[in-house]
Amino acid sequence: MTRRILGFTLSALLAGAGMMQTGFAQTRSDKRSDNQQKRINDGKADGSLNDKEAARLQKQNDALDKKLERDKVDGGGYTKREKARNEVRQDRQSHRIAKQRHDKK
Repeated sequence: MTRRILGFTLSALLAGAGMMQTGFAQTRSDKRSDNQQKRINDGKADGSLNDKEAARLQKQNDALDKKLERDKVDGGGYTKREKARNEVRQDRQSHRIAKQRHDKK
């Protein structure tokens, strides 16, 4: 129960931080990352993800976000190769989320 409350609190803080950035243009990867975060939170809320699955997906999503931010900062933006690799990474993460949300319990 404490983990669930902590998870929802963290999600609310992240959502609040996202609201503060509305003045800045979001890239495609930022929008995808936000959508994937929402899918994880929705899965926890509707019960299609248990705590262990949600924690694992959250950890993977955080690592992906960190990698995307690091790529964005290095050299002032994304190269074509980085954009392509990031698309593949986000596609894989999206597939993982869908697989976990729709697996048979």
